[in-house]
Amino acid sequence: MNAAQLFVRCLENEGVEFVFGIPGEENLALMDALADSRIRFITTRHEQGAAFMADVYGRLTGKPGVCLATLGPGATNLLTAVADANMDHAPLVAIAGQASTTRLHKESHQVLDLTSIFAPVTKYSTRIVSPDIIPEVIRKAFKLSETPKEGATFIEFPENIAAMKLDATPLRAEQQLSGEPSAEAVQCAAAIISHARHPIILAGNGVIRARAWQQLGQFAERLNIPVTNTFMAKGVIPFRHPMALGTAGLQSHDYVSGGFASADVILCIGFDLVEYHPHLWHPTRDRRIIHIDSSPAEVDASYSVEVDVIGDIRHSLDQIAELATAYVGHPSRPLREALIGEMNQHRDDLSFPVKPQKIIWDLRTAMALDDIAICDVGAHKMWMARMFRCEQPNTCIISNGFASMGIAVPGALAARLAFPERRIVAVTGDAGFMMNSQEIETALRYDIPFVILIWNDGGYGLIEMKQKKQYGRTGNVRFNNPDFVQYAASFGAKGYRINDTRELLPTLKAALGDNTVSIIDCPVDYSENLKLTAKLGEMV
Repeated sequence: MNAAQLFVRCLENEGVEFVFGIPGEENLALMDALADSRIRFITTRHEQGAAFMADVYGRLTGKPGVCLATLGPGATNLLTAVADANMDHAPLVAIAGQASTTRLHKESHQVLDLTSIFAPVTKYSTRIVSPDIIPEVIRKAFKLSETPKEGATFIEFPENIAAMKLDATPLRAEQQLSGEPSAEAVQCAAAIISHARHPIILAGNGVIRARAWQQLGQFAERLNIPVTNTFMAKGVIPFRHPMALGTAGLQSHDYVSGGFASADVILCIGFDLVEYHPHLWHPTRDRRIIHIDSSPAEVDASYSVEVDVIGDIRHSLDQIAELATAYVGHPSRPLREALIGEMNQHRDDLSFPVKPQKIIWDLRTAMALDDIAICDVGAHKMWMARMFRCEQPNTCIISNGFASMGIAVPGALAARLAFPERRIVAVTGDAGFMMNSQEIETALRYDIPFVILIWNDGGYGLIEMKQKKQYGRTGNVRFNNPDFVQYAASFGAKGYRINDTRELLPTLKAALGDNTVSIIDCPVDYSENLKLTAKLGEMV
């Protein structure tokens, strides 16, 4: 066999189901080998879309998503979404073809040093320099991608290496097991919790990656400690749970309304600093912080940890709960109560354009609890993060580490491949939608149905809000959109336009029942952005 065929055998050995990408001259041997494989290749319309698909697939399944490009511009088009996966700790393996090694030492057509380009945004970036190292390289790439903290890896595969003949076999793909927390750290954490006057939990995406949400809920209930979750940890504790405070991470008011101001002990469980910077919720730097995770705490002046409980999060929570004394207080929940009030206040609001609160109310009503929303980045993300109720983890995917626009449409496609039995909604602004809307054709070609809900305001709404708040005026944030209904029809998708707020809920229900890609153009009233900020400020 040739090296490309061995490469594909190694991917099969790792349990890869899908490879997202675009064929090119320098990955022809790999594409030919994939043609004889059980792995399904999803031909996308842009390499960034392919990498976002791999990104979301990794987040939802816990297994590395795989994307493939050719050399030069094909590879660099992967870069943004690979960086997104790495900073958000989603397991991903990116592969790019490369020119023959005989021309890498000089200026040559489309040749870039890809391993150096990808090194800053991956856990591991390497070039295959000999065919016999392929089993080791692929095993290492997958192992490091899956090892906490999870992230992206990159493999460069020169075309002359891919064509070389050899006789080799894949390495055994061993299961990754998290270590046990130290007894000393568990005891120390339990003692601090037992003497706390006002403890609070900040739950991060690491709880979802560790599949520890059940243990978190039991831990919080047993010790009577309230839980605030980050944007990326929505659903890690059900919104209906008696200890759930809601989602924090929008602004500095969370310091008070989220309960951090009154807390003397903060338990950061599966928390990554990129999710919500500690200076926003710990500006005083005087609280006792317990870090419970699979990896040691990052160093930060506002994140001075008293005890690191490092190991399997599930086991750490169970062991600490066995030793700690339950908190006997009754924490107030102003953030949760304010958000519920906002949700309920606008549930019957028929003003038009549609208020964000009403869009979310109708979306939550139309979707089942295990359906999945893939949220793009923009003003709508702030509303979804705060007000879209989640009762299950991984049912509202939000990029909030790298926070790249354009993730929703390709991400929805990947979500439907990962969970074909669930209904998927890409929740996006008009700006983010247009960044990767070409993947609608990919979805239709592979018969992958999902709904795209566009919050249409004709501009960069979040930036406009910040301009008004900081400078009292706006500039260079407005643009024109195509007719989204005609745009949908041009692909062969189904298009809806909301002309009256009363149309939104029945349209959402209809679109969720369509067995195709359906696009809903919903005008949104973003004047509510500053109103919510002011309301939370008055509340605290």
